[in-house]
Amino acid sequence: MLQEVEILKSMIDHDDLFSTQMRALGFSRPELPADPPSPAAMAAADRVSRYWTSTHVGALRPGSEAHKREVCRMFHETFNPYRPSIISWPKLSPEILQRVTSLPIWDVAVHTESRARLRFAAYASSVDDPEVRAAVTLNAWEESRHKEVLANLVQAYGIELASEPPFERPRDPQWAFLVTGYCECIDSFFAFGLFELARRSGFFPAELVETFEPVIQEECRHILLFANLVAWQRANLPWWRRLYFELRVAAVWAVIAWERIVLARSMDAKGDNKGDKARLDSTFTASSANAISPVEIDVRDLMALCLKENDRRFAGYDPRLLRPTTVPRLVRFALLVTKPWKRKKASASVQAQN
Repeated sequence: MLQEVEILKSMIDHDDLFSTQMRALGFSRPELPADPPSPAAMAAADRVSRYWTSTHVGALRPGSEAHKREVCRMFHETFNPYRPSIISWPKLSPEILQRVTSLPIWDVAVHTESRARLRFAAYASSVDDPEVRAAVTLNAWEESRHKEVLANLVQAYGIELASEPPFERPRDPQWAFLVTGYCECIDSFFAFGLFELARRSGFFPAELVETFEPVIQEECRHILLFANLVAWQRANLPWWRRLYFELRVAAVWAVIAWERIVLARSMDAKGDNKGDKARLDSTFTASSANAISPVEIDVRDLMALCLKENDRRFAGYDPRLLRPTTVPRLVRFALLVTKPWKRKKASASVQAQN
């Protein structure tokens, strides 16, 4: 009972902190229509969130006023007011309920979204440009909506959560923004493929997959915004400050890589996370991959699926907007250099059958 009270108090403290941050930013929570939306209205809003083309004529040069304006327009105009705010949790059979509640990802997922919203809100308060600040603030609110969705799922299916780690306001909001944004770029890339794998395999019921689909697509919008805002900021720096910025980005990638190496070493045979809870913002992919491990799939095939799903989810947005490229390029390179091993393995398999 005492542990439950502590968990609730931690979540309330985080929620209160986030509300204070958003009020300071002058943000008002989007209001839904008073009447329940029709299926047609929800379907229309879903289409709007997935497809967007700028009315701007000509190129959108990174760093230009047009680039910044259209990126922020994209994020606001593709906002879905209905989903994932309005969710009816499907009733699960005892077998599937056990499968869902036993996954070791829920602590990571809820805590990651909670930390992301607080970090984005902190960064938004440090941004001078009103258009960028408004877009990042909405991003923070959507992260909070994801956290609420996951918290509601946890409550609906009786999943127990560990206590949420304390949050300290970042001394360097830009650093926190970069770390969180690049972590989301990594996690979303693999989540796209893992989500599709779960759908194909039937590991999750179709109703639950459909429920989480808007959350996955919103993550696509988030990293699309992030990639373009980073490019816009980079292009507007003088050369000497740009050099420092690039060093910071390199340091962010080094920190993320090190955290994930440490995480991999801290995973036991069951995939339980024994690592420091402060690293929860970068553990979602590893935990999710372990959760889907009952599905037999070659690593190369999984990476190819992630690439395919990554391209599909971004396909509806204006091609003049920049996409996150680091992880897709690394995966394409890995697939290229491991191609001979695949051929060797296939040849060995044929010989074994003969």
